[in-house]
Amino acid sequence: MTQTWITVLGATGSIGVSTLDVIARHPGRYAIHALTGFSRMTELLAQCLQHKPLFAVVAAASQVEPLQRQLSQAGCKTEVLFGEAALQQVVVDPQVDVVMAAIVGAAGLRPTLAAVEAGKRVLLANKEALVMSGALFMRAVRASGAVLLPIDSEHNAIFQCMPGDYTRGLKQVGVRRILLTASGGPFRDFSADQLQHVTPEQACAHPNWSMGQKISVDSASMMNKGLELIEACWLFDARPDQIEVVVHPQSVVHSLVDYLDGSVLAQLGNPDMRTPIAHALAWPERIDSGVSALDLLAVGQLDFRRPDDALFPCLGLARQAAEVGGTACTLLNAANEVAVAAFLERRIGFTDIPVIIESTLNSVSSESVEDLEHILRADQLAREQARRWLAQH
Repeated sequence: MTQTWITVLGATGSIGVSTLDVIARHPGRYAIHALTGFSRMTELLAQCLQHKPLFAVVAAASQVEPLQRQLSQAGCKTEVLFGEAALQQVVVDPQVDVVMAAIVGAAGLRPTLAAVEAGKRVLLANKEALVMSGALFMRAVRASGAVLLPIDSEHNAIFQCMPGDYTRGLKQVGVRRILLTASGGPFRDFSADQLQHVTPEQACAHPNWSMGQKISVDSASMMNKGLELIEACWLFDARPDQIEVVVHPQSVVHSLVDYLDGSVLAQLGNPDMRTPIAHALAWPERIDSGVSALDLLAVGQLDFRRPDDALFPCLGLARQAAEVGGTACTLLNAANEVAVAAFLERRIGFTDIPVIIESTLNSVSSESVEDLEHILRADQLAREQARRWLAQH
């Protein structure tokens, strides 16, 4: 079997670590072209020593020499590069077959788009790339012939439940709606008063999933589900009103597709990101992910309920941005990133997050998307507006 060469963007994050775990289970099938990391240099060093990529990419020039020296002393021939140009280099290289796009936030947009434009198989874990630049991104997918496979457990589940020709349009293939499941996060049973006093530690303690800080806070506010709703619109060419969010505390049913004939197809599994990663890595084949088999008898019951839009307004704000279109989703994402960072730094309360986002959306007008630079300008304007709010309160 010919080896598949992979670049992992965001190798030291939770998705990157899970990706390398799956890859390690299939020696000889996969080879690592490049691993990239932002600040966790000890973890990146260990990953390079184990997986021996051709390249490691770090954020700053000052990180290159120490990492290169440690690798050389250990007899590892990995070459260390740095910066945004290097990120793009290791995704467009002709040797690369697959790019795992797992850099969190807006920082992952440029290299992910470069991978798409190069016609790679892109495993999309960076939902912000589609949220910020959906129209531009999907045009690039169609123009280049890239294969785009979703890694979010919900979108991967939808992909598995869709007919193969879903790109013809949902109505044309008999799909009535998409049911996007949400765990509800750690605060799903909290009152409005309790939400006023939650801490970053509580927000990051997700009951079902092991995730990074930013995505954990997004899950707690339900903004993560809002971003996923926007992502699903682009991935499956769906209108916002064709997607319904359903709170499912057990996180066993990862999403469902409702058909016109009354059938509802669901994808189930234990809450472990290695399942969608393995699915996308080997698609259309199936390979071992290391995830244990689902025991429905042990689960016992599956619960579903409507989300509380009053308690978690971020979900409604995301749906509104999806309906407005243009740069509205870019503005939403940028304001949310600023607000979440401020919450993690204890500069604002948890319930201030949607206030900052709504203020930003009301202060910066949405415009039609022209090109990547236009999107990045909108992103910057929203960040500046959100920071003004912080400075004034």
